[in-house]
Amino acid sequence: MTVDPLYFVYGAMIASLAIMQINQRRVSPMLAIVNRWLRLLIFSLGGAVVIRGLEWTDRPLPALALALLLVWFLGDTIYSWLAIKALSLSTLPVFPRFSVNSSGEEWPTDPRFLRVRDWLRREGFKQVQSLRAEITPNLPLRTSIYQDAEARIRLQVSFLPQQASAIAMCLQFASNTTGGQRIVTDNLFLPFAGFLYLPVVGFNPENWVVHRLPLCRSPQKLLAHHQERLARVGDASCPWTTEPLSDLTGQQIELEQINTELGFLFPPRDREEHGKITYEGRYRMWKECCFLNYFGRAGRLE
Repeated sequence: MTVDPLYFVYGAMIASLAIMQINQRRVSPMLAIVNRWLRLLIFSLGGAVVIRGLEWTDRPLPALALALLLVWFLGDTIYSWLAIKALSLSTLPVFPRFSVNSSGEEWPTDPRFLRVRDWLRREGFKQVQSLRAEITPNLPLRTSIYQDAEARIRLQVSFLPQQASAIAMCLQFASNTTGGQRIVTDNLFLPFAGFLYLPVVGFNPENWVVHRLPLCRSPQKLLAHHQERLARVGDASCPWTTEPLSDLTGQQIELEQINTELGFLFPPRDREEHGKITYEGRYRMWKECCFLNYFGRAGRLE
């Protein structure tokens, strides 16, 4: 008994619509990846069934589906390149300009986020500073900085505005060691962290050891992984002494300089004519988009 391929297409359409509705509230990278593969199945298999039904060709259904799959990836590549080019030529800075957030609006009232805040308190993390940046006039980026009881682990909790008024929460644990290394563990799911902490093309200083886990949304697991990495380094961690805003500003200056020297960002004098990101940088960002969007894997960051 042969199953009609249309049943798979209909099932994928129903599942895609359900995931889309759920993810408007949860903003889960894993659900976004599953939905992206479902849409790919709908386009390739559904398109192949339609072409065979209209008798435009007598080629086998798998061959048509494979051809349409390649068409999908070609269209996705063109769209990504245009989006990256638009970002490069836009007026958005390489980094947002953070300032101290004195408005009192720090944590969204979503129960999911409030549970994380309660967990941080139970773990002994205390807030040391709240920051805010305006990506665009109506698009604020809020970041709260926490430290553990010994001030050896610093946590940046960032709330990223998404479509349909949704908000995504990303965490970044960082520690400095006596050997001069900075150990960073985060779950940022933007290409090379977008323009949040690292440049859009993301090349780090030599003493940075970054491990990105885009699909790990559990703060408990992320913290445990960070502590395991610290234990494997061998060097003791040092207490943080710099103010968060000053440290973040210094990071941005250093990272922008490194990526400009390596040829991934244009020098400031050339950005008005050519944009911010070089062609090499755009290629790296496109490749990172592909791995994140379809496999949930970040590129090599050290």
